[in-house]
Amino acid sequence: MSTRENTIVVVGGGIGGMACALALNQAGFDVEVLEQAPEIGEIGAGIQLGPNAFAAMDALGCGPRARARAVYTDDLIMMDAVDESVVGLIPAREEFRQRFGNPYAVIHRADIHKSIYEEVQTKPNVRVHTSTRISSMDVSDTGVRVTDEKGRVFEGAAMIGADGVHSVVRKQMLGDGGAHVPGHVVYRAVTPRDDFPEELRWNAAAIWVGPKCHIVHYPLRGGEQYNIVVTFHSREKETWGVREGSQEEVESYFTHIADKPRQLIRKPTSWKRWAIADRNPVLKWGEGRYTLLGDAAHPMLQYMAQGACMAMEDAVTLREALKVTDRNIEQAFRLYETKRIPRTGRVVLSAREMGRIFHADGVERLIRNAWWKDRTPQNYYDAIEWLYGWSVDKCLD
Repeated sequence: MSTRENTIVVVGGGIGGMACALALNQAGFDVEVLEQAPEIGEIGAGIQLGPNAFAAMDALGCGPRARARAVYTDDLIMMDAVDESVVGLIPAREEFRQRFGNPYAVIHRADIHKSIYEEVQTKPNVRVHTSTRISSMDVSDTGVRVTDEKGRVFEGAAMIGADGVHSVVRKQMLGDGGAHVPGHVVYRAVTPRDDFPEELRWNAAAIWVGPKCHIVHYPLRGGEQYNIVVTFHSREKETWGVREGSQEEVESYFTHIADKPRQLIRKPTSWKRWAIADRNPVLKWGEGRYTLLGDAAHPMLQYMAQGACMAMEDAVTLREALKVTDRNIEQAFRLYETKRIPRTGRVVLSAREMGRIFHADGVERLIRNAWWKDRTPQNYYDAIEWLYGWSVDKCLD
């Protein structure tokens, strides 16, 4: 039977929240997952999975499901959207897998969430509650009490906020202000293979980088679909959020790039539009019997393709911290934060810098292209070892 002393409340049922629920269950806790949406699922299109994501998913038990749904890329390639030249190419084949112990892959966001949620559903001590919007929360020295807008009460020994960029837990408990919205807008769409330009049907995670903009494309679902993502610096004052996009707006920001990449923005029949946000890294995510995880803790721009990967790493590290502290919640939460804050902070700041590199103009563009010219695969592997070389057995080092 579930008891308050052995129950942890997880606010948020996205990728991070579900991964967290699995990790806590593996550490011996019962879990109450509170999700505000009426149904469990994810919106969005494709996401990229580095080797560190596979290491985390395998540790959580959902690796085989995700691997069966992923598309494994041969290369990571950066193209100049102005002159169509190759800026850099990282082979992601056998040598890459040997170096990092796992592949590089792409997958539909709904498929990765489904892979984690299917594993959650096998755990009788994890209960998922939908249509549960939090109205208040109380954290004491002995436990937590969370109340939703319908008056339902959920009690436990601790609470984890995994409720995204606009985290209610963070706002009420830390109260450290809102997310930073840099004015970058992302349009995402998925298009059938037959509607995708034949000359660009590469088995690669490809990015065309241009002045203050870029376009990403890669195959999904066995190559039957292609993901298209376009990003640009908006002329408008943006606030974080998602809405339907317009073809006219997209085309207005890409008049200055070459024909080959520009044809991609004409393919989708509908777009989802995101005004993206991140936060400056902070020194703490919680105190006492609560902490944060995933985008609630460290929202980041998409330029490193690591948002979901970091959330899954968070979950595994939290599990390991609970194990080595003999399930002492407060000690484990602080140990988890000590290990995760520097790593995720580095990714947040690296993503900002990568955005600048992608969107270089003028002389900066020429410097970027010269900087990466003639780099060997080993040069690239060495440069990303800190990111892709993450492993479970070293996550608390």
